[in-house]
Amino acid sequence: MQTTDELATAADPMTATSRAQGVSGTPIRTQVLIIGGGPAGSTAAALLAQDGIDVTLLEKAVHPRFHIGESLLPANIPLLEKLGVKEKVEAIGMPKWGVEFNSIESDMKTHIEFAEAFDKSMPYAYQVRRADFDHILIDNARDKGANVTEGCRVRTVDFQKAHVAIKAQLADGRQQDYLADYVIDASGRDTFLANQFKSKQKNRKHNSSALYSHFTGVERYEGKREGDISLFWFEHGWFWLIPLSDGTTSVGAVCWPHYLASRKVSVEQFLMDTIAMAPKLADRMKNAVRVGEVHATGNYAYTSSKSYGDRCMLLGDAYAFIDPVFSSGVLLAMQSAFVGVDAVKACLQEPKKAARELAKFDHHMRRGPSIFSWFIYRVTNPAMRFLFLNPRDFLQTKAAVMSVLAGDIFHNKAIWPSLYVFKGIYYLSSLFNPMRTLDAWRRRKINIRDPEAGSA
Repeated sequence: MQTTDELATAADPMTATSRAQGVSGTPIRTQVLIIGGGPAGSTAAALLAQDGIDVTLLEKAVHPRFHIGESLLPANIPLLEKLGVKEKVEAIGMPKWGVEFNSIESDMKTHIEFAEAFDKSMPYAYQVRRADFDHILIDNARDKGANVTEGCRVRTVDFQKAHVAIKAQLADGRQQDYLADYVIDASGRDTFLANQFKSKQKNRKHNSSALYSHFTGVERYEGKREGDISLFWFEHGWFWLIPLSDGTTSVGAVCWPHYLASRKVSVEQFLMDTIAMAPKLADRMKNAVRVGEVHATGNYAYTSSKSYGDRCMLLGDAYAFIDPVFSSGVLLAMQSAFVGVDAVKACLQEPKKAARELAKFDHHMRRGPSIFSWFIYRVTNPAMRFLFLNPRDFLQTKAAVMSVLAGDIFHNKAIWPSLYVFKGIYYLSSLFNPMRTLDAWRRRKINIRDPEAGSA
């Protein structure tokens, strides 16, 4: 993917005939074509359409469709308000006011609320069924004027001199051609353009695998805490427990790839055997009944070496995917769209500002995952577990960490001094426990090995 400071400006508008017919063999002209109708793509499409940009969104599935990643962050709420969908999300969501951490070594557990963060205006978020949530977002893009086609899989993207030529396959098997001035890749883990440009790289610092399903009959807390997420550490990683508004609960394990590769039984039995390794979780699931398929995915952490290029950019998971321990995926996807559309509009309408806006976009895309990743790489470390289980607001460190967990990382400069203090405490704790730190480092080095690559 070759970066350039001079990107194509808007070309002639598409003809009404080609838009109306959409006949195979007749290219449809559009200013911006978006690959993927998840949170990133639908958000970008809605924002561009409401600003008068002719935008086409192609989504391979038909909504509603299953997707994991059901826990939003408080910082999502202002974005939902700007999109005008907050009330619709509220209608399907379970309020989430905080997070509970459960020790692996003892019966100790700690509950922290988002209201303890620096910014008191974002005290809650929602747990959502992603099928319903994503459906709301893509319908919102359509309502705002985006040309949305579902059941349409992009097959090729060809960056020609005058236009970007896209070939897609419709649900009935017909091919449809498009000509665009700009392409946004919001294809999620399909990472369409990153694969095409060979810019996708595995995250060697944190290989992870996941195993998850949905259950009824899982014990919940009463009152305000009913919808709070619970995290349980165990020998091979950590579990999430996410209560949903329809009475079901999402339960999943994020574990080291070599542990998932050790499976000798069915994936259903392996999940239940893994749950048994976390006694406090198993106790809350003693009356649980599995009502969903068990899904397993391996070695999913990755990033792209570039976030944009000649007449294209990558949003959300199409650019990078990190461990979901802090539920950052939907926030990073939607936030990338808000920043990305400013750069796209500059490329189309004010090319002299394009280089600056693209540099701002690239900085944003790298910054978000980097901030969360510092915690992610250390979340299973004994020193980090101790700090989460024994939160102290020394020099407002607790408020700073809760601000990160709330997703308030892009605009709140007040958190950084206290966050640096927290990191210093972590490093000092590791330094004063050298044997524990060395053992944790050795075990992590072994655990993050890619089973497909052999021993490191």
